Amino acid sequence: MALDVRRLLILRAVLRAGSITAAARDLGWTQPAVSQHLRALERDAGVPLLLRTSTGVTATEAGAALLGRADAVAAELHAAEEELAALAGLRAGRVRLQAFPSGAATLVPAAIEALARAHPGVTVGLEEAEPETSVPAVLAGDADLALAFAHEGPPADLGPLVWRPLLVEPVLLVTGPGRPALSTLAALADEPWVGGCVRCRTHLLAACRAAGFEPALRHTTDDYVVVQNLVARGLGVTALPASALAAYRHPDVTVRPLAGLGERHVGVVHRVGADAVPATAALLSRLETVAAAGTSVRPVGVGAAD
Repeated sequence: MALDVRRLLILRAVLRAGSITAAARDLGWTQPAVSQHLRALERDAGVPLLLRTSTGVTATEAGAALLGRADAVAAELHAAEEELAALAGLRAGRVRLQAFPSGAATLVPAAIEALARAHPGVTVGLEEAEPETSVPAVLAGDADLALAFAHEGPPADLGPLVWRPLLVEPVLLVTGPGRPALSTLAALADEPWVGGCVRCRTHLLAACRAAGFEPALRHTTDDYVVVQNLVARGLGVTALPASALAAYRHPDVTVRPLAGLGERHVGVVHRVGADAVPATAALLSRLETVAAAGTSVRPVGVGAAD
């Protein structure tokens, strides 16, 4: 059995889009042409790959297995394109980067700027995404790099992907005007709290429980600007990583380190061998340089621990 790679990628597009019509539109093809290639692929495979309904298509067990392989093929084809571009001395190439919000606001712009100065023909496509989305995107071949984070150590659930560490940053206590300086996390047990993204919120809950109390989460938001605006108006206290406070610092909040809030590990996730693709390697190098300098993720005006 010999499977046509082009048809395999068409199957991937159809399953991603959820229907043959939507995939044809994305591919710039006609619906009959897409259907013809799918029938040929199923004939080559010897088993049905799609379940067709009035609302779209879903994968059979065999189709789902092929989709995983198709993701890997798409990623490898993109890597091959980038390697060929590198033969021209990085005069061309594109890197697809997904990054969590505070990283996208601090580390990423400086790294892309440095890359653009050195290799103006290389472009970076940036998409903002939390690690729960960006890491699977790398695995699926939809992104080359994911700037991601985990608390208290590198992520443990990366499977075949590679973790390249960039920096470790503290998680800091953020309080509003008129709040007394407190020396322990347990002293904040009666305060209302503002929670951040799901991963940060999970870490906050674990830290507070380790300190002996269940925090009252009055507000939750993924936006660190909204978090600080709520805190600045006395509507709660919060904990934010240093990079979020470097990206934006409300003038009316007080920031200080506090034992028990822990730290956050920031790094880049990529497929095995992706760092050998010159355009991708060039962006990785700039991210490492910016992270090592530390200036883009260092918040100003952090008070001393009490």
